[in-house]
Amino acid sequence: MRKTSVVGSQADIFQTHVQRQPGGNTEQWIRRFGNLERESLQRPVIAAMQVVVTHHSDQAASVSLAALGWSTFFANQLAPEETYLARMRVSAVHRSRLTAVSEIGPMRLSLPSNANITDFAVGDWALIDPATHMLVRRLDRQTLLQRRTEGGRSTQLIAANVDTLFIVTSCNDEFNPARLERYLVFANESGTNPVVVLTKIDQITDTAPYMEQASALQRGLAVVMLNAKAPGAARTLAPWICPGQTVALVGSSGVGKSTLLNALSSKQPEDAQLTGSIREVDAKGRHTTTSRSLHAIDGGGWVIDTPGMRSLQISDVSGGLDTLFAEIVELAPQCHFRDCTHAHEPGCAVQSAIAAGTLDPARLDRWRKLKTENQTNTPVLSGPRGNKVPKANGKRR
Repeated sequence: MRKTSVVGSQADIFQTHVQRQPGGNTEQWIRRFGNLERESLQRPVIAAMQVVVTHHSDQAASVSLAALGWSTFFANQLAPEETYLARMRVSAVHRSRLTAVSEIGPMRLSLPSNANITDFAVGDWALIDPATHMLVRRLDRQTLLQRRTEGGRSTQLIAANVDTLFIVTSCNDEFNPARLERYLVFANESGTNPVVVLTKIDQITDTAPYMEQASALQRGLAVVMLNAKAPGAARTLAPWICPGQTVALVGSSGVGKSTLLNALSSKQPEDAQLTGSIREVDAKGRHTTTSRSLHAIDGGGWVIDTPGMRSLQISDVSGGLDTLFAEIVELAPQCHFRDCTHAHEPGCAVQSAIAAGTLDPARLDRWRKLKTENQTNTPVLSGPRGNKVPKANGKRR
């Protein structure tokens, strides 16, 4: 092959060799040519990678960065000297390694010796050295779902860069408004758009009470009902799913998250997520999903499945609480006393609303409980000026 220039020839060689391979082992050829000088890998390799995907669609489906969820928010974080790095999205976090998806398909990443696996979440965007598959750095997140671990002071990362959070619950004894409120605080604080998904509607005769209770939990809250096993289940969620968008599924075990995931991704039986039944006596489910993972949605978009959460402690979510209990927050300034606890003080606008029947007293009780829990669990900065460190706020049992 005649070389017209150093940069152009490297791209041509890369493209020609990959196209001529009958097996189309993309990873092998990327690794072979990944040791070229970085100066010759900036734009040509990206173009060559696109050629690989186009000519071997039977082995690695063609997908653009935009379809993976890449946007100007992430592009603006790249420095000029980082343009040669590959952009990849974390699809699974294992105990000692990461798996990512990219324009050329899935790839196992290498981590620097000083990296901590717990600092990464499914859905993260990262810059990768194309020659070594070594993670160079993680990009800032647009949204982050995280929770405080039970009995601990550390936080657990759930998912990153999620556009819509599907809070899945079933129309049976598992339905619990107080638990749903915790998930809503979780979503509000992260910046994601919450949608309550009521499942197993085929097992009851009257769905109206469930729809009414769920819709009253937060102003403007979207609530949908479906049978996850029905052919049209995915169409019900179509308004929130499109190419480049990422949704996540959260909820207790046994509410139908895995069944819903299989419906969204149109997985073949051998690739489908395991599903489990519930106990008839209390509608409690069993864990079938044991780790978080990113899956392609049939027709475009991505879904992150999460294991069922036995508990969801809240911490540092004042903004999320204000959004959830907006009707109480708006009444508070009308109280006679500025520090009104809305319990027994005269001139309390909140208690007046309860007496008038416009505010559910159970709603106020749950607001008070969550607010107290948030204050207890949220660390405060303590120490000398310029050297403050987080310190637990309140007593822990």
